Parts: sequence; C-alpha cells; structure tokens
Amino acid sequence: MARIYYDKDADLGALKGKTVAIVGYGIQGRGQALNLRDSGVKVIVAQRPGGPNYDLAKQDGFTPVSAAEATKRAGLIILLVQDTLHAQIYREAIAPNLKAGKALGFSHGFSILYGLVTPPKDVDVVMVAPKGPGSLLRSQFLEGKGVPSLVAVYQDSSGRAKPIALAWAKGIGSTRAGVLETTFKEETETDNFGEQAVLCGGVSALIKAGFETLVEAGYQPELAYFECLHELKLITDMIWAGGISGMRKRVSDTAKWGDISCGPRVIDARVKETMRRLLREIQSGQFAREWIAEHEAGRPNFTRLMQQDDDHPLEQVGRKLRAMMPWIGNSSQQSARSAKQKVRAGQRRVKGRVRAAK
Repeated sequence: MARIYYDKDADLGALKGKTVAIVGYGIQGRGQALNLRDSGVKVIVAQRPGGPNYDLAKQDGFTPVSAAEATKRAGLIILLVQDTLHAQIYREAIAPNLKAGKALGFSHGFSILYGLVTPPKDVDVVMVAPKGPGSLLRSQFLEGKGVPSLVAVYQDSSGRAKPIALAWAKGIGSTRAGVLETTFKEETETDNFGEQAVLCGGVSALIKAGFETLVEAGYQPELAYFECLHELKLITDMIWAGGISGMRKRVSDTAKWGDISCGPRVIDARVKETMRRLLREIQSGQFAREWIAEHEAGRPNFTRLMQQDDDHPLEQVGRKLRAMMPWIGNSSQQSARSAKQKVRAGQRRVKGRVRAAK
C-alpha cells in the first residue's frame, strides 16, 4: 500500500528563501502558480510572449520571463509544459542556468524516465503530480480543500529533496487531501498504460466498435450513438462517485446481469493479453521512442489518424445529435461560470486573510 502524507507531514518552511519558477502557464501551470503564491511562496512564471497564456499570466499579476531567466532566479524550477517540449526547453534554457543546489520539478515523469531530460547529479529532481486538472486544483484550493497528488524523488542531491517536494505539494493544497508516495517509473508507466488501455484508447475503441456493430447490423446510427456514446456519461459518473459497485446499485437488474455476465466476454483473456503487451512496450521504452520519433518527424501519422477519427460516422452523427441537445453546451458554460465565481470568491477570501495578517 502507498504511504500517504498530509498537512502535518509537510512544512512550507522547506521553500523558505526559495523562489519557485513555474515554466509554462497552461492549465496545470496556472493552477499551481496561483496556489503556491496564495500559500505565501515567492513564484515567478516563465511563459513565451505572444500567446493567451502570456496575457493571462499578466492579468493574474505575474510578470512573465523567459525560462532561462526563471531558472537563474529560482531555487525550484517546475517544468509544466507538454512532454514533447521538455527536451528543447531544458537543453536551450534550463540546463545552461541550472546551478548546483537547485531543484528541478515535474508533474509527470515521462521526460526523466525516458531520457529526454538528464539533470546533473548536483541538483534535486522531484515530482508532484496532481490527480486532476489545474482548474480543479485551483477551485478546490479556494474552497479550503485539495486534490490528491503523487510525490516522488528521483534524485536527492541536497538531502532535502523530499521535504522540498512535500512543501510544494502543501503549497498547491494537495496535502489537505493526501499525497501518495511513488516513483518516477511507477507514475509514468501507470499513467501511460491507463491512457492507452482504458481511459482514452480503450474507451474510444470500445465506443467505436459498439457503434459500428449496431450500424452494420442495420440499426439507425442515431440510436447506436445514443446507446454506445451518449449514455456512457451516466455510467462513468456513477462509477466515478461510487466505484463499480456503486454504479451497480443504481442501474436495473437487467443492466447488472448484462454487466457481470457479458462484460467478461467482451473484455476477455485476449484483450487482457493485449493490455499486457502494451504495458511491456511502455516498460521497455518502445512506446516513448515511437512517440518521440513521430513528434520529431512532424507527426504525420498522428495527424492522419486524428483526421480519420474526426471523419468517422460516429462523430458525424454525434455533431448532429449534440446540436439537438443545447443543455450539453449550456452545462459546460454553467460549469465554467461556476468555476469563475468560485475563483473570484476564493480570491476575496485570500485577500481578506492577507489584509488581516498585515
């Protein structure tokens, strides 16, 4: 079982006197930067000018600088750009300015595990990986709650790497919920496997296969869409809230029987063996090498396959049916408005506490 750390196990004092640089002001970068700043940590943001994230950082009260400048000024540099950008940014901007005694932070272990980034031995290398998007990290923080995270130490040069990582986790609010100890290897391999075999690859392929099976049997594609894609949210929401057992308590006995008797016939031993093969490819580095090569070649297969799926009859039918259900778009807009309202309310509370402290 994983070891779990909470507020009492972490001390923000481990970041005292350190500037924390957030490299990349995307969804994850923004959430972490704002939470750390509200926790009293000195934060600077590295973001290239000319884009919406640069403007957003300025609106949030930061003065964005280059990744090179941020690395020079910071004691903890947290790299929160896309995995495929890590190597170039590290090589060109971070490595020349990464002095002994500094710490390098990640929220995913991909670039370290697969050698895209090879830090010198005289710096700490740590990871805090929130199990939720930066927007959720922010909204939960402002409500006085937190999103669970994973924490790992890859390299402990200073002898203080874990306290630094736990202070980072506390600063973003994750120790309020619980922070599970892991390794860069375990986090990366399980994350990649989950995305390929279940969350993205497995689910997408299962939806398309179900849709195609019904349509090929002569059923209307609109009905196939409803049964194989649209209603999936109802089930996954119940699983998310209460696990598989919780979902089964909320569906009909007919659905229960179909679940327990037919599910293992679809996801059978052959599928599980394919999953094992995918896991072996991840563990050996084959998946990473193929993805890096695809990116460096300009992503020709990535682009072709994405376009192929965008043109699939499932997507064509879905666009037509979703236009008949305006509440889907409205619900997304309402969620966004609700999140913004929570952020504003939380900002008022934080400012009030700051004034009271003064």
